[in-house]
Amino acid sequence: MQVTVLELDDVDLAKLPNSVQVLTRERGALTQVRTEVVHEHASFYVAGARASALQPVSTHYWEHRFDPVTTVRLYNTLTRQKEPLMPLEQGVVRIYSCGPTVYRYVHIGNLRTFMLPDLLRRSLEYLGYRSEQVMNITDVGHLTDDTFDRGEDKMLVSARLESKSPEEIAAYYTKAFMEDAALVNIRRADHNPHATEYIPQMIELISILIAKGHAYEVDGTVYYDIASFPAYGRLSRNSTDKLLAGSRGEVDPRKRHPGDFTLWKAAGQDRLQVWSSPWGPGFPGWHIECSAMSMSLLGERFDIHTGGADNVFPHHEAELAQSEGVTGHPVVNRWMHGGLLLLAGARMAKSAGNFFRITELVDQGFDPLAFRYLALQAKYRTSLNFSTELLAGAHRALAHLRDRLADWAARADIQDGEHEADEFEARFRAAIADDLDLPGAMALVSEVMRSRMTGTDKVRLLRRWDLVLGLDLDRSTPKLDLPAGASVLLEKREHARAARDFKTADRLRDELSALGVTVTDTSQGQRWKVVRRRT
Repeated sequence: MQVTVLELDDVDLAKLPNSVQVLTRERGALTQVRTEVVHEHASFYVAGARASALQPVSTHYWEHRFDPVTTVRLYNTLTRQKEPLMPLEQGVVRIYSCGPTVYRYVHIGNLRTFMLPDLLRRSLEYLGYRSEQVMNITDVGHLTDDTFDRGEDKMLVSARLESKSPEEIAAYYTKAFMEDAALVNIRRADHNPHATEYIPQMIELISILIAKGHAYEVDGTVYYDIASFPAYGRLSRNSTDKLLAGSRGEVDPRKRHPGDFTLWKAAGQDRLQVWSSPWGPGFPGWHIECSAMSMSLLGERFDIHTGGADNVFPHHEAELAQSEGVTGHPVVNRWMHGGLLLLAGARMAKSAGNFFRITELVDQGFDPLAFRYLALQAKYRTSLNFSTELLAGAHRALAHLRDRLADWAARADIQDGEHEADEFEARFRAAIADDLDLPGAMALVSEVMRSRMTGTDKVRLLRRWDLVLGLDLDRSTPKLDLPAGASVLLEKREHARAARDFKTADRLRDELSALGVTVTDTSQGQRWKVVRRRT
């Protein structure tokens, strides 16, 4: 496209192609237009034809023959609304994700949270962006009562229970986390910093907060003074009155306000993890680590911060106050939080003991990506109820999808459905650009399967979409290993337990055992496993 005279009043920005080459003699005017376009629609880039400093970028859409560009809109927890994505660096989105505290195995509720930045990166890269992600590893400072800044360090609790050093605990469960995440196709972040590697940076930030009047030291412990930061509470919609009303038990008398939180804690006797500091020997609070690692690796401003809904308060509220208290300006452009995974209506949590590890589901015969398929059925911001019955349905649906894809791939259809395929492609892009509407994208998968397109076109389209969905559609799905009739017996037994008909439940357990299925009752329901009998 060549434009000799460009006036904003004559241009419909929403209909511009993704990359426009503008020929002009007025370099100054071009620069002004380019800046306005990028700030109004971050997906549009206008560049000079001969100027080396301004080069066309993000031409990914042209590869797929699409002139309209879909503006990416993502929900911001801070503003409670969807907003256009406007990366700080043209074409690059930088993301910080709160990672695991590596004192135990992660459960599938954790994996759903970590799936959010994975789906975000996949979607953005599909739409032509580049991404850089940091996901931290917490190996110090996360207390058992993180809401009220009390209790023991979770790492040290596990070290004591397992008779290992904190370093051994961290190494073992970090490796387990990486393996479990890989089972559900969560790609590794570009950076996985450990909190213990950034103690000097944390001490530096705490020193700045003290100097600026945001923090104070008492007997070797440093607290953040929430009264010094009037915006405290805006992310979680908390107020100081609410914090006072919500405080439980005896308030730390050294705090100026019950809501003040610990930045650095003085070490007690015989503590295993201790560092020297200007305030004496101690260890960092949980919240300061993310301020230190995010700004060290991504800078004092970056695009997106992700986490679970349970991170909003106190963790992210504290992090926001720390980072902005140090810099004096917003550090995170957008906060994104994933909904909780529920089991029997209650939040899945290690502390409650009502959780599944992904390997448990694999042991029961489920494809681990059946859990990913199930997670894609719900909007990322909503809660999702989990049951093995729902997982079994997702397992069967994924197997059916893969079988159909394999069948279509084996045929030699003539490609004659490009127009219809392009329409589906445009709708898929619109779905993932609309705050990661993955349920909408999965609905399109079903539409494609039922469409009149050739098998070749379906395969081409679904394989491309799998770059976002991450379901390994070219892979075969293991068959659920339940013997004939066992599924019906399990369902009857669940109903018997709900009716407190334990005599019938015991009889059905015996029948299942005879079929080679062992059943264990928990407070969250029955769990079963197929016992492979030797022949």
